[in-house]
Amino acid sequence: MTVTNEGELRAVYRPPAARAAQKVLDRLDIHCRNFIALSPFCVLSSCDASGQADASPRGDPPGFVKVLDDRTLLLPDRPGNNQVDSLQNIVENPGVGLLFFVPGMNETLRVKGKAEITTNVELLALLTVGGRPPLSGLKIEVEEAFLHCGRALIRSRIWDADAQIDRSSYPTYGQVLADQIAGADAVEIDADEDEANRDRLY
Repeated sequence: MTVTNEGELRAVYRPPAARAAQKVLDRLDIHCRNFIALSPFCVLSSCDASGQADASPRGDPPGFVKVLDDRTLLLPDRPGNNQVDSLQNIVENPGVGLLFFVPGMNETLRVKGKAEITTNVELLALLTVGGRPPLSGLKIEVEEAFLHCGRALIRSRIWDADAQIDRSSYPTYGQVLADQIAGADAVEIDADEDEANRDRLY
C-alpha cells in the first residue's frame, strides 16, 4: 500500500512524544550556537521552484558557519565545480534545511529557514580562510532549530574506526567518472582532483 495522506501515515506511526514538538525552537539558543561552533560539516538541502530537491555537503574548520545573531546564520560557498546547484535553487526557492554534524557526537542539529545569496564584502570577510573570502555566502534566516537524537548515527556506526571501509573496495573518483563519461581519463581526473584538493580548497 502506498501512503498518500496524513491519516494513512498516522495509521502506521503512533503519535509523537510531546517533547518532539516542544524541543523545536524558533531561534538559536546557547546550545544551538555551541553546536554550530563545534561543527566542521553540514548538509545543505534546497529545492527549485518545481520541487526538485538537492542536498550538498559543506565543510570547513569548526565554526565555519557563523552565527550573526539568534535568528541569522552565514554559510560560505567555497570553490567547487561551479555548477552552483544549491545557489540556483535558492534563487528560485529560498527555503533551505541544514543538518550539522560534530565528529564523535551522535546527535545532530537540524535548522530550517530562508536563505539569500550575499556578496556583501563585509559579511564575506567574516568567512575568510587563508586570506581568501568566498565569492558568495548564504545569509539564512532561522525559522526552526532543534537537536536530533543520535539513533541514526548509532545504527550507522559512522564514527567507529572499525566501520571504515578499505578504500580499495570502491573505485577512485576518476575511475567512477571515466566509467560514466565517454572519453574521460581516470588518471587525468584523479591528478586534477589531487591538485585541487591540495592547492585550490579556498
